[in-house]
Amino acid sequence: MPSTDGDAVAPCQARSLVIAPQWIGDAVMTEPLLRRLHLRGERLTVAALPAIAPVYRAMPQVCEVLELPFVRSRLQPVQRFRWARQWRGRFDIAYVCPNSFKSALLPWLASIARRVGYLGEMRYGLLTHRLPNPSRLQRMPMVQWYLALAGDAVGDAFDVPRLTMEAGQVDIVLRRFGLERGGYHVLAPGAEYGPAKRWPVGHFAALARGLDRPVVLVGAARDAQACQAVCSHAPGVRDLAGQTTLTEAMAILAAAHCVVSNDSGLMHIAAAFSVPQVAVFGSSSPLHTPPNNPRAQVLWRKTDPDCIPPLDCAPCFARACPHGHTRCLHELSVPMVLRAVEDVVGRAVFNATRHGW
Repeated sequence: MPSTDGDAVAPCQARSLVIAPQWIGDAVMTEPLLRRLHLRGERLTVAALPAIAPVYRAMPQVCEVLELPFVRSRLQPVQRFRWARQWRGRFDIAYVCPNSFKSALLPWLASIARRVGYLGEMRYGLLTHRLPNPSRLQRMPMVQWYLALAGDAVGDAFDVPRLTMEAGQVDIVLRRFGLERGGYHVLAPGAEYGPAKRWPVGHFAALARGLDRPVVLVGAARDAQACQAVCSHAPGVRDLAGQTTLTEAMAILAAAHCVVSNDSGLMHIAAAFSVPQVAVFGSSSPLHTPPNNPRAQVLWRKTDPDCIPPLDCAPCFARACPHGHTRCLHELSVPMVLRAVEDVVGRAVFNATRHGW
């Protein structure tokens, strides 16, 4: 009978396939899971959409990254069957990170003997080892949620996601864009999920004017409008939104003096490189998807005792504010964020001096 608790541990030297999440931040948060699987002897192959694949190439425990030519919102059964046919006999176990039916369909079609994942989307029969799937409001932090797929996971300092890029690779990117390591701040005004996660562009522009180093904006092409609006109110800011690959953006984040962002995939990338950072939260919750970084400071009006009246509506996890006011973001003032930047940078400088870094 298939297990329903996910406690079984894969045999050493297992050939393991990981079906990656479809969001950058979630991909970063799977890194502790992959590190745990690698340390117990599993050989890891990750199947990911092309937009996500660079994240896994920054995880040294991953032996191979397969780029899946699928459209995020479509089933595409013929294409999935063709891919699954190529995988038959290649893998002993599959870890299905997304909750979707189509993600679990691939390992089932490939006849992989052990298929581990969370219940949901009518995929009971597609999985052999099934974990109960609580609602988002009851769910543990996402790093631990993914880590539980390993079956033997416990929560500890091991849980902090880590990404790695060779110093030479970072330097090549910096030279390409005329940047100096540690010589600039990065602002990331975008957040793919929706406006309820985005600090106002006017606030970002005022922040850029108040920072003590050159400012670089990063983001995808879809963030170009927001970044252009920031630049129009903050002359001298350099806008690289849509002008870099994800790998280049990762290098720019890794070498930044400090990063300020919304709750986004870039926030998680900065955290995984342990860059001093300030993370602005609105409709989402840092209890669920925090930047797992000891050098990060989270700003969330929900927990601010000076927030009057209290934000009982947060977190709503909505794309747009259901009440139309977006107080959770608009009331996070520029001076609050500037003080947070000064704090995280100051702590980083103090620790570097103390430990001789």
